[in-house]
Amino acid sequence: MNQFFSFVKKEFFHIWRDKRTMFILLGMPVIQIIIFGFALTNEVKNAEIAVLDQSHDAASSLLVNEIKASRYFTIAALLHNPDEIKTTLQENKAKIILVIPSSYGNDLKHLNAAQVQLIADASDPNTATTLINYASAIIQDYQQRINTNIQIPFAIHTQVRMLYNPQQKGAYSFVPGVMAMVLMLVCSMMTAITIVREKETGTMEVMLVSPVRPMKIIIAKAVPYLLLSFINIASILLLSVYVLGVPINGSLVLLLAESILFTITCLSFGLLISSITDSQQTAMFISLTGMFLPTAMLSGFMFPIENMPLALRMLSNVVPSRWFYEIVRSVMIKGSGFEDVWMQTMILLGMTLLLIILAVKKFKIRLE
Repeated sequence: MNQFFSFVKKEFFHIWRDKRTMFILLGMPVIQIIIFGFALTNEVKNAEIAVLDQSHDAASSLLVNEIKASRYFTIAALLHNPDEIKTTLQENKAKIILVIPSSYGNDLKHLNAAQVQLIADASDPNTATTLINYASAIIQDYQQRINTNIQIPFAIHTQVRMLYNPQQKGAYSFVPGVMAMVLMLVCSMMTAITIVREKETGTMEVMLVSPVRPMKIIIAKAVPYLLLSFINIASILLLSVYVLGVPINGSLVLLLAESILFTITCLSFGLLISSITDSQQTAMFISLTGMFLPTAMLSGFMFPIENMPLALRMLSNVVPSRWFYEIVRSVMIKGSGFEDVWMQTMILLGMTLLLIILAVKKFKIRLE
C-alpha cells in the first residue's frame, strides 16, 4: 500500500511541475464558467431597436417610451423615412425595427384599433424570433393597460408562472453543461494523455516491472485527477452560487456524489483511450471527438435533444454527459431527490462498469 501511495504522490508532483497542465486543470473551469455564465447566454438584453415614427403624436410617443423603458431593448436610432430601414439592418445598427404608421394615433382614437409593424433581421432566426416575441409582448402588455376600462366579452387572460428559473437566466442551463464539459476534459483527456506520455517516453515499461501490480499503477495515475476534479466541482459550484447567482436547491451531498460518479466514468473512458493508443496526439483526438464534441452537441446542453433527428436522439443515449446534465439540472435547479434521478444514476453506473471492464481487457501489461 505504501508503494501505491508513493505512485500517487509521484503523479501529484509530476502534475505540479507542469505549469501548463496545472492551468488546464484548475484555470480552465474558472474561465469556462465565467465565459458561459456571462458571455454565452440565450437571454436577450439591451438589444438594439430602431424606431420609424411616422405618426409623431402623443400616442406614438407613449408606445416608444414603453419600448425604451424595457430592459430588453435599447433604442439605437430614430429613423425618418422608410428608405432607412434596409440600410439600418444591413449596417447592423439595429436587430429589429418598429414602424409606427402616420395614422396610428388617429386610428387608435377613433377606431379603437391601430397597427404597427415589426421588422427583424432574420439572418439569425433564433434571435429574430426572440426579439419579435419580446417586442410583441411589450406591445400587448401596453395595450392591456390602456384598455383597463373597456369591457371585452369572453376575454381569456393567461397567467404565466416560470418555475425554478423565474428570471429566465441562461446560467441556470449553462452551469450543468460546463460541469459536464470540464470534468470530461480534465478526467478523460488528461488521464489518457498522461498515461500515453509514459509510453512514449519509455517510463511505462519501467513502472510495469516494479513490485506494484500494473493495474494499481494505472489507478494511482488516475487518483490525482479524481481529487483535482473534486476541486473543480467545488470551484464551479462556488462561482455558480456567489458570482452567477445560481442556487443549489437540492441536496449538496447528492450533487457531489453524482459528480464523483461522473468523474469516475470520465476517468474510466480516459483509461480506455490510453489502453488503445500509443501517442498523445491520437489520445487527444479521440478524447475531443469521442467525448468533448458529443458533450457539447448531444447532451442537451446547447441544443434540445427533442428537436434532433431520431438517429441523433438515439446516439445521445450513449453519451454519459447527457445523463449527468439531466442529473445536475434536476438536483441543482429543480431540487429533485435521488428518487427522481435514480434511472440516470444507474445508466451512468452501468457505463462506468462497462468502460472499466473494457479498459482492463484492452490494457497491455507488456509493451511492444
